[in-house]
Amino acid sequence: MRSSRRRFLKLACCLGGGAALGGWLAFRRRLGFGESRVAALSRPRAQSRPGEGPAGAAEEQLLTEAMHYEQLSGGDVRCGLCFRGCIIRDGGRGFCENRENRAGTLYTLVFNRPCAVQLDPIEKEPLHHFLPGTKILCLSTASCNYRCRFCQNWHISYSAPEEVIADELSASEAVGLARKYDCPTISHTYGEPTVHYEYLLAVAQEAGKEGLRFIYHTNLGIRPEPLKEILPLLSALSIDLKGFTQDYYERMCHASLDRVLENLKIVRSAGLHFELVNLVLPTQNDDPEQVESMCTWIRDVLGADTPLHFSRFSPTHRFRELPPTPVRTLERCHGIARKAGLSFVSIGNVPGHKANSTYCPDCGERLIHREHFAVLANHVQKGRCPHCGRDIPGVWS
Repeated sequence: MRSSRRRFLKLACCLGGGAALGGWLAFRRRLGFGESRVAALSRPRAQSRPGEGPAGAAEEQLLTEAMHYEQLSGGDVRCGLCFRGCIIRDGGRGFCENRENRAGTLYTLVFNRPCAVQLDPIEKEPLHHFLPGTKILCLSTASCNYRCRFCQNWHISYSAPEEVIADELSASEAVGLARKYDCPTISHTYGEPTVHYEYLLAVAQEAGKEGLRFIYHTNLGIRPEPLKEILPLLSALSIDLKGFTQDYYERMCHASLDRVLENLKIVRSAGLHFELVNLVLPTQNDDPEQVESMCTWIRDVLGADTPLHFSRFSPTHRFRELPPTPVRTLERCHGIARKAGLSFVSIGNVPGHKANSTYCPDCGERLIHREHFAVLANHVQKGRCPHCGRDIPGVWS
């Protein structure tokens, strides 16, 4: 089993910039993987407790107790990981389906259990000011703490652990894969990394020990305590700012804007490099006044040099009635952001668009020439524009 799994992981990683889910599932099926031995973690809730029945001993050894929760009376627990604060009865799970209460102890069901392993260019994250042109090893487990109607990775984020094909990959094995394929950085992405926090933390710690960078792409719906715990282990963050009204967050994501804004202040105060991603949905979050309010808030609270990506929406999942975002809409958002004083604004998911490259905000020279996810030229020298000397914030070497 272990040799077959290693062969599978090698093939999955060699897919390069392809779809994470497709790579993970297609090659796993082609290799004839059977039921994973860790599938016992995702047992139906009506089955026996750990230690009961023939599979109980093995299951109990594989369970990992969750972090950030408190025990309540009557065997209930309260999860303290994300903004939802789920109260979970004995035998039940939280909103994300990844954390289960068993006799008053909360367990994570996805520790060391990625359902996606992939090599990507760093530009796909997207991060434009972080080691341009390098590769990242991407990991994800099942589920999410949001329910975005437009989710592009809904196969992962809308799934419970037993609804995806997963296999074991420890933190040390993940670091080994990153080194094998010359990835200076490991990223937790695709689904929301908050819902596999224990795995996220383990990989981040192991990556730090081995001299690798660690990043993650997040909706930032995490609580302040676990956020502050993970921040010192991170090299950068790619953060989704879905929109800029509470109504949009509730209606489209079943989430809360206030928590994200407060957490952005925490990230900013930590001095960590981060970039913001705004997926623009036509008629939904593209109102010029709302875009201007968002950009003004970013400038005043996070700083004018905060990179902002406006990404094009493509119809998917539960929101197929909308057309793709018109390029002119993205260009209008880009213009609003630049007029508001933001220095580094890009347009994503429009291959060949000139605004996908990075320009010096002072002299206007193109510093990083990109074609979609490919870096054709990088002229940043020691974090500065070679033409006018302007400081270009980021992680460059």
